[in-house]
Amino acid sequence: MLPDFCGSSLLLALPDDIFSVITRSLSPRDVCSLGLSCRDLHAIVASDKVWLTQCDKLGLIPCSTLIEWRKGVCSYKALFRFLVNIRPLLGIWVHQNPELGNVVYVMPGFLSVVGCRIIPQEVGPLGLEDGPILWTPVLEIICNYEGSAAFFLHGRERGADFVYPGFLKSVDRNCNVLLLEVEPRHQRNGGKLAYSKSFAHEVDKEVSRRLCSSDSGISKSQRIVGQKGSGMPFSRLGFGDRRRLLDIVTSQVRLNVPDTANDLLFPRSRNDEVHLQQDVAILYERRLLLLQMYKRGDGNNDLKSGSESLLNPTELGSTEICKSLECTSGYYALQVGDGAQTHCTKGKSLSGFLRNGLKQILGKSSTTNGNHEFQKKSSSSCESKHVQLHEFLRSGDTIGLSLRAATMKLSSYRAWPNMHDSRFALYKLPIRPPKAGHEYAGLWGGTFGWPPGRPSEDKPGKALFFILISYEESEGQQLLIATKILEGTSYVLHPNGSAMFIVNTAQPSMDTFPWDTDENSNHIDVKQSFMGEGIANGYGFRYPGSKPGSLFVIQNGLLVFVWKESRAVLTLQRLNLEDLLRKGEKVPSLSPVSNFAYLTKTYSNVFSGFSNSSNALSSPRQNHS
Repeated sequence: MLPDFCGSSLLLALPDDIFSVITRSLSPRDVCSLGLSCRDLHAIVASDKVWLTQCDKLGLIPCSTLIEWRKGVCSYKALFRFLVNIRPLLGIWVHQNPELGNVVYVMPGFLSVVGCRIIPQEVGPLGLEDGPILWTPVLEIICNYEGSAAFFLHGRERGADFVYPGFLKSVDRNCNVLLLEVEPRHQRNGGKLAYSKSFAHEVDKEVSRRLCSSDSGISKSQRIVGQKGSGMPFSRLGFGDRRRLLDIVTSQVRLNVPDTANDLLFPRSRNDEVHLQQDVAILYERRLLLLQMYKRGDGNNDLKSGSESLLNPTELGSTEICKSLECTSGYYALQVGDGAQTHCTKGKSLSGFLRNGLKQILGKSSTTNGNHEFQKKSSSSCESKHVQLHEFLRSGDTIGLSLRAATMKLSSYRAWPNMHDSRFALYKLPIRPPKAGHEYAGLWGGTFGWPPGRPSEDKPGKALFFILISYEESEGQQLLIATKILEGTSYVLHPNGSAMFIVNTAQPSMDTFPWDTDENSNHIDVKQSFMGEGIANGYGFRYPGSKPGSLFVIQNGLLVFVWKESRAVLTLQRLNLEDLLRKGEKVPSLSPVSNFAYLTKTYSNVFSGFSNSSNALSSPRQNHS
């Protein structure tokens, strides 16, 4: 006789393990709805076993890593909240500049995600397995105890590594642009800020006279928005204002992290459990230190209980500005952009800061925006496209760094996005997994020459190339396109986004592979070959020409493209970039804003000057702008 169970009673009678298996087939939304349907089910649905299953379903990190990460959060549900939030960020992000060193890979760290910039470099005689790949941190998003995110920008100034705290503003599910911005915010919990009133007052007093003529270009509705402080977007500022504001904010919120806490950002690739646990212990301590600094503003001062509500260290108020302008050993000048510095004197007031700091920014802004003769001639609507800096600053009580992952309508050419040249942004590359008919889609790494990576007397190392292989339909034919996204030369030879080769997968090649054996004297078995064209000097750097060649698929998983006339050879192998980075070597960063998006056009390796980067290439020329 069956027990008299039905509905929620049947689910409540199930063992926890069986219940978690059942909920695995449910979406997170369905799991939450199930918990809301019955008071008794609510506690069961909130259990760790149920949400461990949901975390594992995401497939972002192994189950063993989930169990390790759980020790640092209050529940698997909190961990799931963090993982879902940062999932769209994982992958390859690029910018057009610099032409060398433009690739940023966002990967799981330790209760975090880390954005790593791949440094242009050579590979040794044994290829990618011969030496560590060089990288530098760009950004980091750390999960706190409740599952929310703490954002840090990485950078280097005056020979020291810093982190620059901010907040993760929003992450669209299908985001394709990652934006570094400054955002005005209101003091939380209803707290009254002296900064808000005095800041707006000083701004009005200092710049209203200088910008009153340009105010005529701002509509009444825009003034109301500025007064109410309701969401004035950073992108509405002119480029010069955005650049200088980012420089000033980063100089004010930066935190000095001990060297011992800045060497390891994720567990290294280890063959033994003992060393792996040592890395995990170091990363636990580092995470706690950074979260403490994020909460307090530094790692030393205790929180003052019963005092006026403290500002979030990611935000700037009058207290933080005045403190930073005192001539202490920790800070001596305010970086204003374009290399200009406003040196401070001890006890400088907020009024002095505004006259000497913001006055320069707003002065440059008013000079730029006030050039009415030229602007009126060029476009009558140009003025209305930008908001004035003082209006932007008055739209909130505080300002701080923010990271926003947005979805924008972008065009692309052969898998390379067409990028805006004045946004502090990274653009996501869509990486398609291999499937039937698209077997070679994905990320590949390679070098010129055969056997792969073998040095010669004049070239002891070979330049490392990153190639994105995608497929495209053209005139009823399926094309395999190998797009260059990274080049390891000292001075770039091929533009980013250019096709290293294009082959027609419906046209087998009649050419024979030029060699019978590989570097180990093993016989070479060619599985497939396709006709195509490879990049060649033809129409200049930005518009290269092409010459015929063939793509050969070798039995050990290599792809080899051979130019028919020159007999030049490009050899590719699949990459596991996350594994390479875990085995890699960290090198110093650029200054924080440039480290995120290097907007100066340059064709040489801007990372070549670091002495501890033994494998980095030295540039034969100066940077070209």
